[in-house]
Amino acid sequence: MAHLPSRRRLALAVPVVLSLTASLGFLPGAASAAPRTTTAQTASGVELAYVVNTQTDRHTISAVQAAISKAGGTIVETYDKIGVIVAHSANPDFAKSLRTVRGVQSAGATRTAPVTAAGTTDEGSAQYLTKAEAAKLAAQSTAPGQEPLEAEQWDLRAIGADKAAKINPGSRDVTVAVIDTGVDDTHPNLAPNFSASQSASCVGGKADTSYGAWRPADPGHYHGTHVAGEIAAARNGTGVAGVAPNVKVSGIRVADPVSELFYPESVVCAFVFAADHGVEITNNSYYVDPWRYNCMDDPDQRAVVDAVNRAQLYAQRKGTLSVASAGNSNDDLASHAILDPSSPNDTTPADRTVDPHKCLDIPTQLEGVVTVSATGPTNVKSYYSSYGNHVVDVAGPGGDKYVSADTPSKNGRILSTMPNGEYAFLQGTSMAAPHVAGVAALLKSKHPHATPAQLQALLKAQADNPGCPKDPYDYNGDGVVDATCEGGKRVNGFYGFGIVNALRAVK
Repeated sequence: MAHLPSRRRLALAVPVVLSLTASLGFLPGAASAAPRTTTAQTASGVELAYVVNTQTDRHTISAVQAAISKAGGTIVETYDKIGVIVAHSANPDFAKSLRTVRGVQSAGATRTAPVTAAGTTDEGSAQYLTKAEAAKLAAQSTAPGQEPLEAEQWDLRAIGADKAAKINPGSRDVTVAVIDTGVDDTHPNLAPNFSASQSASCVGGKADTSYGAWRPADPGHYHGTHVAGEIAAARNGTGVAGVAPNVKVSGIRVADPVSELFYPESVVCAFVFAADHGVEITNNSYYVDPWRYNCMDDPDQRAVVDAVNRAQLYAQRKGTLSVASAGNSNDDLASHAILDPSSPNDTTPADRTVDPHKCLDIPTQLEGVVTVSATGPTNVKSYYSSYGNHVVDVAGPGGDKYVSADTPSKNGRILSTMPNGEYAFLQGTSMAAPHVAGVAALLKSKHPHATPAQLQALLKAQADNPGCPKDPYDYNGDGVVDATCEGGKRVNGFYGFGIVNALRAVK
């Protein structure tokens, strides 16, 4: 999660791009999440997007739809099964008016920028190395029984995924949907396992299943492709391997094609689409824009939480387990006041202090969602990873640029697939979540009738918990404690129930 190259909280630092057919280079660091303004400041004539959450009976929904039109709104999509209506309106009092309508339980703007607003990702340009340099690294990495670049994947060895693949690489009956910036299904590591029938674009809140709609709007929107490779890159003698290299992976694009923001209505659509198309697991390496934390005392933000929660609960009821990253701000999500200087990130940010008991990072802090923190090559919490006792469920490898890995390049980040057949090292809780999603897919393969709640219990049961560090957590050695781990050996704020273990999952 991290507005890391402008977006992504998604992934933290973005480095090396590898291509066995092209080149090897460096990508710029990801941008951080952004700011806050109130929708009440919106001027008349500026069209915003809204979610209107209602009772689910047909009579109420019809009456609310009529009220939306009367208040100057246009309906984009109605999710009658969960009582969420997505609408657009230029009426500055639209949400306030709808909140008075009988049967409406919450209503609010999903953004502070106009629907047509353009944004920038500020990703910069890649600095490529030569084909010869990329080939040399692949040659150094190759060993009997390994994929060409697998020696660079310390993360697979850290959770026993390399050994697990020899026992059970996952079932073709299990699909993990990557709700993200889009997935490049033409990548040679992803094409063998890609499920087009379970893929779509949900940008704007309405599913588009036309061919290729799930792909990134731009090659620079690489985040979802990287995540997909971590989960299910095929063991086919090409590039890298995924944690569950035989399961299916699909792409549900929710990132705006210009701003690359993940607006609530798009995420609502994605959860419902995944549930209705038989997806067993979703990976969510993001937080819902434009608020890093949605506070329940704000009517707009409360409506966002309500809508997204209805969608993810619907997915749970349909048998879908959702896995989400804890965030890259090194925030304690359990107890201490949090400074949020980056919300809303679609207009002008402003510093605000939020109470983690009243303000939620969604979807990761929603009930039933698996919250994942990140670890580095030494199985210690990554310096950027957010944490929280009884908030974090499990941990997974996310990378840490300050810790060298035992690989030819000594890179502490995570290597995976990128658009246009390339590969890159990234780090972030965005990378940790797909490792957990991959292990969940292996567990689902072994226990095909397990419910989402049972899968979550299995994830926790097979995890290895290193316990809180004995020494104060000071990742850069400057004498300042950077995070405090609370809890014990069984469960604690840094690792939850522990670091997932793929080998245990398949035994």
